[in-house]
Amino acid sequence: MKILFLFLDGIGLGENNAEINPFARANMPYLESLLGGRKLLKESAPVEGESAALFSVDPRLGVSGAPQSATGQAVLLTGINIPAEIGYHYGPKPNPEVAQYLDGKTVFAKTVQAGKTAALLNAYPPRYFEGIDSGKRLYSAIPLALTNAGLPLFTHEDYFAGKALSADFTGQGWHEFLNFPEAPIFETEEAGKRLADLARQYDFAFFEYWASDYAGHKQDMGSAVRQMERFDSVLKGLLEHWDSRDLVLLTSDHGNMEDLSTRKHTEADVPLLLFGEKSIRDEFGKDIHDLTGIAPAIEKGLGIRD
Repeated sequence: MKILFLFLDGIGLGENNAEINPFARANMPYLESLLGGRKLLKESAPVEGESAALFSVDPRLGVSGAPQSATGQAVLLTGINIPAEIGYHYGPKPNPEVAQYLDGKTVFAKTVQAGKTAALLNAYPPRYFEGIDSGKRLYSAIPLALTNAGLPLFTHEDYFAGKALSADFTGQGWHEFLNFPEAPIFETEEAGKRLADLARQYDFAFFEYWASDYAGHKQDMGSAVRQMERFDSVLKGLLEHWDSRDLVLLTSDHGNMEDLSTRKHTEADVPLLLFGEKSIRDEFGKDIHDLTGIAPAIEKGLGIRD
C-alpha cells in the first residue's frame, strides 16, 4: 500500500460558528459530499462515508498548555509523546531537545531503512536554501526529519521539471511572492491530479501546507475561507485520480485557524481524515486516539512495523 500524508498546519475541529470559524463558513462541497453532508467541525466527528472517514484526534497529549508546531510535528513523524518526555510543548522550530527525536526515529528514516521510497513533495525556492545556508533560517520539524533521513528537499528546478508541487498547490505564489514569472501555474483540480501523480511514485509521500496556520495567526477570515475552498477543489482532483486501494490521510499538529477570535494556537482536537477503501481505513485508524498513533499506523501500513 502507498500512503500520502497531507499535513495542514494549524487546523483544529472547531464550533459551528461562522463568526470565528472559517470551516463553518467555507463552501467545501466535495469534502462535504464524502462526509455525508457534514462540514469539518467538532460536531461532525466521527463520521464514516463510503470512501472517507473523519475522526477527532487529541494533540495535547496530557501536557498543559496549547500544542505547538515543533513538538506536534515531531510527534506526528515519530509516534513518540515528545511533549510528555521533555515536559512542554514547543515551537515553532525544533530546539535541540526536540531535534534529537528527528534523527533516525522518524517515518522518513524508517521508510528509507526498510528499503522503501519516500519524499516531501513541496518545492522550496532558492531564498529558502540561502537562509538555511547562512544560518538565518532554521529547518522546521518536517524538512529537518527529511534531510536527517538522507532525502533531498526539492528545489525550484524540480518544480519547473514537474517533480514537485508548490506549497500553495497552484504555483500562484511563485509569481506573486517569489518573483518567478515563468513558474508553472495550475488550476486547483489539476494541481490535485498532479499531487496524485507525484505521490504514486513513492511508497510514502508527504505534502506540507502551512498557509492555514499563517491565516490563523493573522486572524484573516477571507484568506482562510478562500484557502479551504481552493483546497476542496484540490482534494477533488487528487482523489479522482487516486487508487482507493492506497491511502490518503490528512491531519494537523494543533488547532489555530478554526478559531479566529484569537491569534494563538488552540487546545482543540485536530481532524484525522482518511480516504480510501473502508477496510484500509478501518485497519489504519483503529488504534489512533491522539497524535502518537499516526506514525505507527503509517509504518504498519507500509509494512515496516508488525
